Formats: sequence, structure tokens, C-alpha cells
Amino acid sequence: MTDTHLPPYPPQLSEARLAELQGHAIDWALAHGLIVRAPPALVSQDAANVPVVTHAPFALFPSPFPRRCYAQATELQPLYNTLVDTLAKDDVFIRQVMDSLSKVDDFTGKLYDIYQAVSGPNGSKQRVKLGLHRSDYLLHVPVDAPAFTEPVLQQVELNTIASSFSSLSGLASELHSYLLNRTNFFNDPSLLSPDITASALPTNTSGTSIAKGIAKAHELYGVKSAVAVMVVQPGERNAFDQRWIEYTLFKNHGVKLIRKSLDEIQVQAKLEGPERRLYIDGSEVAVTYFRAGYAPTDYPSDKEWQARQTIESSYSIKCPSIAYHLVGTKKVQQILALPGVVERFVKDEKHAQLLRNSFTGLYPLDGSQDGEKAVEIALERGGEGFVMKPQREGGGNNIYGADIPPLLSKMTVQERNAYILMDLIRPPPLKNIMVRQGALIEGEVVSELGVYGLWVSDGDEIHLNEAGGHLLRTKASTSNEGGVAAGFAVLDSPLLV
Repeated sequence: MTDTHLPPYPPQLSEARLAELQGHAIDWALAHGLIVRAPPALVSQDAANVPVVTHAPFALFPSPFPRRCYAQATELQPLYNTLVDTLAKDDVFIRQVMDSLSKVDDFTGKLYDIYQAVSGPNGSKQRVKLGLHRSDYLLHVPVDAPAFTEPVLQQVELNTIASSFSSLSGLASELHSYLLNRTNFFNDPSLLSPDITASALPTNTSGTSIAKGIAKAHELYGVKSAVAVMVVQPGERNAFDQRWIEYTLFKNHGVKLIRKSLDEIQVQAKLEGPERRLYIDGSEVAVTYFRAGYAPTDYPSDKEWQARQTIESSYSIKCPSIAYHLVGTKKVQQILALPGVVERFVKDEKHAQLLRNSFTGLYPLDGSQDGEKAVEIALERGGEGFVMKPQREGGGNNIYGADIPPLLSKMTVQERNAYILMDLIRPPPLKNIMVRQGALIEGEVVSELGVYGLWVSDGDEIHLNEAGGHLLRTKASTSNEGGVAAGFAVLDSPLLV
């Protein structure tokens, strides 16, 4: 980290002490539910029906992260929560963006079709909005910056649907706190700076925050016996991250949650009464929480699209609503970076500037003058310093560097409009040890901070608007993508310095 003066990090341990720490960490993870279902390759054909789990991938040590940047990201989250709600209420803005985008991106087009179908007088009468967001950031140091340049915080993206790993992230924080307090090496002044203590690990509320948001929306729905439904993907390996939400929701708030795929919902869902209240498998549904539905692969047939439209037209409280889903697209992120656009939606000048300060360079690739200029610059530089992003979530979809010019060169203007161009954020590398399927992976890494956001409103009355804990994902510095579920990154926690 360029603005800190840490001793060599991570601590230099003997093989014996490192193995001892590894054993402590893996056993703690397995005993406390920091787990995922094992990949199919690890499951024996003879035991295909026997549940097999492994620890979730994690960093053995918490990764240093600037305290001021962590505080900045936390301060920003309520502002992003408010911005999402404001954008989602602006029907003219959504139609302006989606009318053109839907023509070049079939998936976004189908989402927009649902938006249009439920936005008129025949739409849902539900006034309560539930947002469970996550804004992701990287630290940035320009490639030609002098030594000891302090990094700045820059937003990678804002997730408005299926913001995952809140539960396991909370457990990763607990794991590092346990290791810091339990193992001897953290008490050895020859290994770590005396400033590195338990107080450098920030409290992480992500393990309970999602359930808190769902519970508040359920309360406002007003039917105690109603259930919450989590929309899930069949065969979900990350099921335990989701299960912890289910268990916490029931234990802390007395709300029952059931898990259903879109296919199951299409078969079991019914709309009843003039308000079109949603019933699934005989239970009234107060809240529908999407942990699926963000990728084209979640809609293999028309049945899944029918299920999504049924949900959107119902009286249940959607998380996200179709409007919240659409304003989380990359195109909206790029448009917000244009001069004056954030200021159009955020009237407080200080708040607008705080948001704008977190933006990196974002450019259109459409047929506008700015779009043509962005294409020209990207081609001239051979893609160096850029990433090209489609309207997709879930990781593994972006195009980097030298791969950009060949793709741009063969695209029509209309096809280019389905993408945005973004300056490549250059995080300062550090060293850590990652643990994946029991094996230690040592090397140079970079970390991405996500801050969860809770929003619950009823009309103009705001019931919740706050940050809901954090997620730190750490990956090899040579990896472009950063998804834990996609196999690129590990769960981590910030060591504030």
C-alpha cells in the first residue's frame, strides 16, 4: 500500500507456524459455515447424492486498506441508495436510456419490456421499495505516479440485484478477528507493526444487514403470516451465503423465507384479488428477493420470463423492482458520469460532488461525437488502459486491453451501443496468502471493496437508508476478473491502515 509504512506483509512465518495457522483457519471456516458446495469435479460419482462442502476461498490474512478510503466508501453508500431510488422514479430518464439500449441488447430489451408492461395503470400498486445494493470500488494509482502517491477510491460498479456474499463476508471478518486474537503470531512484535491490532479490523454488519432490510419491508407489507421468497438458481453452489440470510431472518425477525427457482414460481404462483397479491405454493408473499434473474442464463425459456413478469406485476415488494434493476446497468453508470447528469438528480452540491469524485473515466461507444472519439482513442492506444463492459452481471463478461480493438473494429455502431468503455483502474499491489480448497496460494494480490446498502421507503417516507457492512474480495494481481463465485477471487476483510 503506497501510503502506509507496514513491515513486510504478510508476516513471514516458518512452514510449521504457517501450517498451524492454515489448520486453524480452515477448521474455523468449516465449523462456522464459511462454506460453499464442492465443485462437481470434487464429488465422486459413487457419492453423487451425498452433500459435499468445502470452505469458501479466503485470504489467510486481512489485507491492508486505507482507512480514509474505507470511510469514504461507507459515507457514499446512503447517497448511492438515494440516487438509485431517484433514478428509478424517473420514467422519462429510464425510457430515454432503454429505448436505444434495448434495441441492441436482447436481455436488457426483455427486462425493459417487463418495465413497460408494469409501469402503466395496470402495474403494481405496491408503494414500498426495498433496495439491497452493493457499490464496488478499487483503489487507483496512476501508472506514472511518483512513489508514495496516495491511492484514490474509484467505483467499479453499482449492483442493484443479487448482491451476494453478505453472509460469508461477515464470517470472513469474524475469521480474521478470531485468528488475530487467538494465534500467537499476531502478538509477536517482530512480525507485525504495533499499530496492527483488533481495532484495525472494522466491525462488519453484512451478516445481518440483508435480513434487516427484508424484515423492515415485510413489516411494512403488513401481513405477519406472509413469507419472503428468495429467487434462486438451480444447483446454486453459494447456497450457504443465502441460507444464512434465511436463518437470520427467522431467528432475529420471525420471518419465514422460502427458496424458489423462476421455473418453480411459474408453475406455483397465483395472483389473487384486485391488488394482485402473490401466492406461491399456497403462501402469501410479502417480499420477493432476487438472487437469480440477473443473467440471460437464468431465463432458458419463456417460462422464466413469465415468472419474472408475474412477480413484477404483483403486490409483493420486489428486491429489486424492475426499475431498480434497470438503473443498475452499466449504461446508466456511464451516463451518470456525463457533465451535469448527477447534478440533475442530486440537488445537494456537496453530495453530488462526493458521488462524482468516486467515478472513474466512463465513455459511450455509440454513434455520438463522444462515442466516436472514445472508439478512436481506444483503437489508437491498442486498448491499453481500457476495459470494455457489456450490460451483464456475475463476472467474466468484460473485455480488456489488447482484446478491445479486434472486437471494436468488427462492430457496427448499433452493436457498440450495448457496451461502455471505462478507464482501467490500477490498484496498488500487495502480498497475501489465499486459501482455496485447502491449498495455500502465495503471491501478489489486489483487493476490491464492496459496501452494502439498505433502502426501504414507503412513498416519500424513508424507513431505512444506511450502509450495511462490507465485502472485500482479493485476487491475484494478474487476474482481470474479480468474482468469488466465478473462481477468480477469495473472501477477505480490510485491515485499516
